[in-house]
Amino acid sequence: MSASAAAPFFRRRHALPGFGLSLGFTLAWLGLIVLVPLAALAIRPWELGLGGIGRLMMDPRVLAAFRLSFGAALLASAIAVPLGLLLAWVITRYRFPGRRVLDALVDLPFALPTAVAGLALTALFAPNGWLGAPLDELDVKVAYTPLGVVIALIFVALPFIARTVEPVLRDLPLDAEEAAATLGATRVQTLARVVLPALAPALVTGFGLGFARAVGEYGSIIFIAGNVPMVSEILPLLIVVRLEEFDYAGAAAIGLAMLVLAFLILLGLNLWQRRLRRQTR
Repeated sequence: MSASAAAPFFRRRHALPGFGLSLGFTLAWLGLIVLVPLAALAIRPWELGLGGIGRLMMDPRVLAAFRLSFGAALLASAIAVPLGLLLAWVITRYRFPGRRVLDALVDLPFALPTAVAGLALTALFAPNGWLGAPLDELDVKVAYTPLGVVIALIFVALPFIARTVEPVLRDLPLDAEEAAATLGATRVQTLARVVLPALAPALVTGFGLGFARAVGEYGSIIFIAGNVPMVSEILPLLIVVRLEEFDYAGAAAIGLAMLVLAFLILLGLNLWQRRLRRQTR
């Protein structure tokens, strides 16, 4: 083949011009922003040695922080699932005065600075607060306890469930619900056998997003938690404490363990979601 005949072949236009250059920039930024920090997080803890990392992870204060952070995040996300479903259902299925205001309030935790949310929740649930005072008379302590941490994390996780379920609920046809009602199904049976199976993958996705946001939350918890070691101290605060003590390797070890555990939980949720999607097809 002559050079003149081969030239048009090498000058063939691609559907995405500049794809190679844009891909290179994307991978470079991904490496600088994500991969390099993660590599540093994975390497730094080994300055302590395997025995040092083991002793750190078995420290009662660290274990208590792990139990509180992950336990509260899982519990808050589980509580936020029915609340988010109810909120999305009301917004999509009903028309009432103030619906647009309610729809806008769902996004408030996204825009509100987390420290402001923490201050507001603390003032609300403090022993002399609007809700804290009557609860205190019932001997229910919210502020400066693990219960306050769970309530703050529900506030953080709720919008993720509502916004994940809402578009799926809007696209859900009413034909199946009407057919179930025609066949004599009650509202509860229709919800349990028709609506919830169709919404299950979205609910699992919202749960995962809410958990991922809640497990690393700092600003909205730091004030209401009270930060009592072994009682209401969360992992992000413990990492900050280690950094203030110039124990960078210890802080990185806690952060790496937190990252690995959160990744495994999210991986399990993704596998569960795929299984649900296959079942609903």
